[in-house]
Parts: sequence; structure tokens; C-alpha cells
Amino acid sequence: MTGTESSKKDSIDPVRLIVPQRRITGISAILLPYLDTHEVDWTSFDEHVLRTARAGLIPAVNMDTGYVNLLDEATRKKALERTEKLLAGAKFAAGAFVADRPGDPWNSDACRRQIELIQSHQGTPVIFQSFGLTQLANPELVSAYQTLARHCDEYIAFELGRMFAPFGKIYDLCTYEQIMSIPQCVGAKHSSLARELEWQRLVLRNRIRPDFKIFTGNDTAIDMVMYGSDYLLGLTTFAPDAFALRDKFWQQGDSRFYPLNDLLQYLGFFAFRPPTPAYKHSAAQFLKLRGWTKSSSPHPDNPRRPESDIPVLKNILERLNAWVK
Repeated sequence: MTGTESSKKDSIDPVRLIVPQRRITGISAILLPYLDTHEVDWTSFDEHVLRTARAGLIPAVNMDTGYVNLLDEATRKKALERTEKLLAGAKFAAGAFVADRPGDPWNSDACRRQIELIQSHQGTPVIFQSFGLTQLANPELVSAYQTLARHCDEYIAFELGRMFAPFGKIYDLCTYEQIMSIPQCVGAKHSSLARELEWQRLVLRNRIRPDFKIFTGNDTAIDMVMYGSDYLLGLTTFAPDAFALRDKFWQQGDSRFYPLNDLLQYLGFFAFRPPTPAYKHSAAQFLKLRGWTKSSSPHPDNPRRPESDIPVLKNILERLNAWVK
């Protein structure tokens, strides 16, 4: 058998993965808005958390979209406190982030404290990777996730591509399967931006643990929901109302899913172009155009987009307004 024949035999037919009229679980990473004074715009944050939840998506705070790696402990804690109070028992997720440097050992105690803090505010922890975690050999890596499971009822794992963060790592399928088998790990966000890798995880999930949720983090392939992925996306913070409508169309078998998805994907391609972290400034520009924030300023340490982006974003918003108001 030739190499080409072998690769064809082993390749995945994504058409067979499509799950029509499926109810999609959407988690939206909330942008932390800033004022021109470089202070957090907590009023706009509160309104956006509520807006997202009312649209039918699950808010996720202290994620990459919320500048978690740039925040001090007090700001992360304030975001948790306000979200808990706003949602009054409704479900939300939050990033369990531990800052470290290359070569640092895995700090399980620090991660455990973040998990406990999130749980104390009624949130579901999303376990961010770190240099210490991803440098572990695979058996120790799995053991680390198993250890974290002893400290919570449920959590969401997170694979992060290097284009997003230097400490990110995409696990091999054997390691992924072992993490998927941890009962308290109810799902995992996958941010490789590679369809094939996500399809592999869907095939594995369908075979060994159908209740496990694979949350696509691929903002450049938001149609992964067609194949059985759910999502935890930064792009959704631009338009939670439009994503909720798109998801409704899919569940109802409504063909309007496709043109709305195409428009949202156009926004994703534009906003998530290199340098990728600058998408958060794009989000701030877009939310300002929608009248949902007072300023288009990002966190002062985040990469910025040019002002020439605004007419493009305005055009996308005008087209989006034909779907949502």
C-alpha cells in the first residue's frame, strides 16, 4: 500500500460526523472592556455579561478574551464576584490561570487555589495551560489533571495553540483520551485552529464518551458545530445575539444558518488575523460601534488594530443588523 493510499484509508470523512438539528452548547468568552483612562469599564462589563446570558449563551470570564494573563488577582476576583452576583445562580465558566515562566515547575497548589476561588463564586473552572503544566511528560501531565479533579465536581480542560500563547500545547490523542476519561473533566476547549485535529477528537469522543463536550476554540472555523463540537469562543463576544440565532437555526434545520454563519465567519477571519491577540482590540472597536461600550480601547498591554479597521467592522455590523438589532 502506498503512503497516499494509507493516508486516505486513515483520513476522517467529516460529512459522516455532521449532526443535523443538534442543540448546541455555546459558551462565550466575555471581553473585559476598558475606558480611555486604562481603567476597567465595569458597567459595560456587567451589561455584557447579562446580555450574553439573556441571549442564551453561557458567559465565561477571566478567559483570554478577558485579558486573564494581563490581570492582577484583585481584578480577576472582582470579575468573579460581579458575575456571580449578576447571574444569581445561572451557569458561568471562568479561567483558572496560573502565571509562570519557562522552566518553572508545575504549581498544582496555585492551580488548585484558582479552582477553589472560581467554585466559591459558583463558576465552572476552565483549566488554563501553563509552562509548568505543558512541560510535564505525558504520564505526569495526565496525573496533574487527575489530581485537579479531586478538588472540584467538574472542570473544563483547555488545549491552546502556540499562536495564542507560548505555553500552549496540543496533546497527542492517547494523552487526550486519558484526560477525557476523567469523570470530573466534562469537556475540553480545543484551540489548535486545525479542523483535522478537532475531527479526530470528535471521533474519539463519539466512541468512548458521548457525553463529553468538545468546545471548539477555532474562531476561523465556527461551523465546527455542524460536526458535533460545541464552542467556547472569543468571537462570540462581538455578537452573542447573532450566535444564539445561528444556533437556533441549526437546531430547527433552518437553512438561514448558512448565510448567518458565513457573515459571522467573515467577521472572525478579519478580527483574528495576525497578530491574533489583537482580536481583543477588534472586539472593543466592534462593541463600541454597537453602543455596548463607552470606549474602543483594549487593555493597555494588548496589541492594537489600526483605526482603518473601523469602516470594515462598521460594514459588517450594518449587514449583521439585518439579522439582529
